Amino acid sequence: MHKKYEFQLSLIEPTSVHPKAKEYKQISKILDQNPIIYDFALQDLVKGVKNAGAGATGMTAEQVVRAAIIKHGEGYSYEDLAFHLADSGTFRDFCKIGIGMKAFKKSTLQQNIKALSPDVWEEINNTLLGYARKEKIENGRKVRVDCTVVSSDIHDPTDSSLLWDVVRVFTRILEEAKDKIEGLKFPSTDHTKRAKRRALGVLNAKTKSNRNKAYKDLLKVSAKTIRYAQSAIAELKEYPANDIKQMALANRFVSELEHYLPLAKRVFSQTERRILKDEKVPALEKIFSIFEEHTDIIKKDRRDPLYGHKICVTGGISNLILDCVIFNGNPADSTLTDQMFDRQESIYGKYPLKAALDGGFASHVNLESAKAKGIKDICFSKRRGLQKKDMCRSNYVYKGLRNFRAGIEAGISWLKRCFGLSRCLWKGLTSFKSYVWSAIVSANLLTIARKQLA
Repeated sequence: MHKKYEFQLSLIEPTSVHPKAKEYKQISKILDQNPIIYDFALQDLVKGVKNAGAGATGMTAEQVVRAAIIKHGEGYSYEDLAFHLADSGTFRDFCKIGIGMKAFKKSTLQQNIKALSPDVWEEINNTLLGYARKEKIENGRKVRVDCTVVSSDIHDPTDSSLLWDVVRVFTRILEEAKDKIEGLKFPSTDHTKRAKRRALGVLNAKTKSNRNKAYKDLLKVSAKTIRYAQSAIAELKEYPANDIKQMALANRFVSELEHYLPLAKRVFSQTERRILKDEKVPALEKIFSIFEEHTDIIKKDRRDPLYGHKICVTGGISNLILDCVIFNGNPADSTLTDQMFDRQESIYGKYPLKAALDGGFASHVNLESAKAKGIKDICFSKRRGLQKKDMCRSNYVYKGLRNFRAGIEAGISWLKRCFGLSRCLWKGLTSFKSYVWSAIVSANLLTIARKQLA
C-alpha cells in the first residue's frame, strides 16, 4: 500500500542485529576486559614525543588498536577504512567514535596503525592467550606446528626488471632535484625509455646471444645512471647553506640517493656476475627488490619460488594461533622444532603434552629432544624412518594427532584468505612483521568471540 508521507525517522540509530555486528560487539567486550592491551599500544604511540599531553587531540591507543582490527578483519585499504569509519554505525561504535565526532583521515589511520611495533602486537597476542586460558578456551597442552610463506609486495624479480627499477628511480630523483634546487650542475640524462626497451628485449629475446646483447646495453645504461647519482650526491653535500629550505631539500635528496645507491650496486653486480661472467650467484647474496630489500627467496620442492619471508606458526586445539616466528632466509623445518617448543614453554610455563608437526620437522634428534622436554606424544606427518611406537603411546593416538595436524593447514589458509596474510602490503621489514602479527591478533580475537557466542 502506497502512502503520501513517510513516518518520521528515529533520532536514535537502531542497534544492528547482523551477525557481524554481534561479533564486533563481542570482540569489543574482550578488549574491554583486557585494558593492558592499550597500555602496550600507547608505549609505541608516544615514543619520541616530548610532551604527549600537548597538541591537538588525536586517536587514542584504544581507537588505533580497534581500527587495525577492522582493517585486517575486513581487508580494507586505509582509504576504505576511513570511509567505513565515517559511514558505518557498527564500526564507529566499535572504535568509540561518538556522535558528532569526526572520523579519522586516511593519513592519520596509516600513521598511527603502522606506529605499533611487532613486539607490541606479540604482547597483545600473549595477553589474549592468557585471557583464553582463563576462559577455558585454550590451555596450550595440544599443539600443531607448520610453516608457510608471506609474500612481499614486489613484482617478479628478474635481473632486467631490477635494472630498469634502478634507472627509473634514480632518474626520477635526479630530475626532481634539478627541478626544485637551483644551480645544480651534475650530469644527468633520462635513459628510462632505453632501459625499458632493453628490459623488454631481454624478456622477449629468442636466442641467448640476443638476450646477452640487450643485457649488456642495459648494464651500460644502468652504470651511467649510477654514476649520475654519485655525482649528484657529491654536489648536493656541498650545496651552500644560504637557503634553509633549499638545504633541507638537498639533504632529503642525498638521503634518498644514498639509500638506493648500495642496492643499485648489488643489482648491477649480481647481473654482471650472472650474465657476463656466467657465475651462479648464491641466494643469500642476491637482492630481489630495491624497494623491499629485506625480501628472501623461498624454494620448496619443485614448486615455483616465493619471495617474502618464511613464518612458522603454532596452533592450538581451539584454532587459536599460539605463536609465530618470522625468519630471515629459508631455514630447514627440521632446525626449528626445539625453538617452537621452547617458545611454548615461555608462553605457558610448561611444554605441551601432545604435538603434531609436518613431515619436514621429522628427525631422530628432534624426537629425542621433544621426549626429553616431557612431550608424551609427538606426531610427524611423514615418519622418515621413525617408528610410531617411539613417537606415540599407541597407534590410535598417532592417527588422531596426524589428523589433528591437518587443521593447521586450514588455519593458515583462513589467515591468508580472510586476513591478508598471503601478501604483506606494508613497506619495510619492521612493518612486515607488524602486519603478520596484527593479522594473527585480529584472527584470534574473532576466534575467541565466535566461541563465546556459540
